[in-house]
Amino acid sequence: MKLASLLLCISAALPEPIITKRSDPLGIDVSSYQGTVDWNSWKLNGVTFTYIKATEGTAYTNPDFSSQYTGATNAGLIRGDYHLAHPDSSTGATQASYFLKHGGGWSTDGITPLGSECYGLSASSMVSWIKSFSNQYHSSTTRYPVIYTTTDWWNSCTGNSASFASTNPLGIAHPGSSIGTLPTIWSYTTFWQYGTLDNADVDKFNGDSVGLKRMALGS
Repeated sequence: MKLASLLLCISAALPEPIITKRSDPLGIDVSSYQGTVDWNSWKLNGVTFTYIKATEGTAYTNPDFSSQYTGATNAGLIRGDYHLAHPDSSTGATQASYFLKHGGGWSTDGITPLGSECYGLSASSMVSWIKSFSNQYHSSTTRYPVIYTTTDWWNSCTGNSASFASTNPLGIAHPGSSIGTLPTIWSYTTFWQYGTLDNADVDKFNGDSVGLKRMALGS
C-alpha cells in the first residue's frame, strides 16, 4: 500500500478526518542519506509506514529509491514517496510531472518546502506554485498530496494561506514532546514528524492503523 507526499512537503490528502482512535502508528522518513535501511529491524521496533525521498526539483532522483522502496515493500510496510520542492527553479506543475515520472505515482505523495527561506517568492506566488503542483498531481492520480511543512514556514512564506485545508492533509515538522501550534487553517495534523532516531526522521500518524491503511488505499 502506498501513500503520497509533497515536501515543501505534499502528500496524499484526506477529504475529511478519519480519526476515531489515537493509536498513532509510527513511521520514518528516508533518503539517500540513509543508504541501505534495515527495514525488518525498524518493523520490529514498531514502525508501520515510511516516506522515501524520490525527487528534488527537476534534476535529482534518489539513487537508492528503488532498493529502499523494494526493501520497505518486502518488510510489509505501508510506503509513500516525497518530493523536495524548489519553487524558485520551475513551476509546480513541471515538478509534479517530474515527481510522477520518477517514483511519485500513486501514494501519499508529498511536496514539502521545509526551511527558513521562501525561495524569493511572495506569499501569493508561493500559494500559486503549491496549487500548481497540487492540481497537477491530483489531475494525474485523483489524490491531493500531503503538505509537509513547519508552522513558521507556512506563516512566513504563504501568509498563512487558507487555500488548502479542505483538500490537502497536513504533515507538520516539530521536533519535541508536544506538537506545538499548527497553521491556523488546519484543525488537526495527519502526520507529525517529531524527532530523529538512528539517523532517520520519525513520524506519527494521527489516527489508528485502520485509518492509515484506508488513506493508503484511497478509500
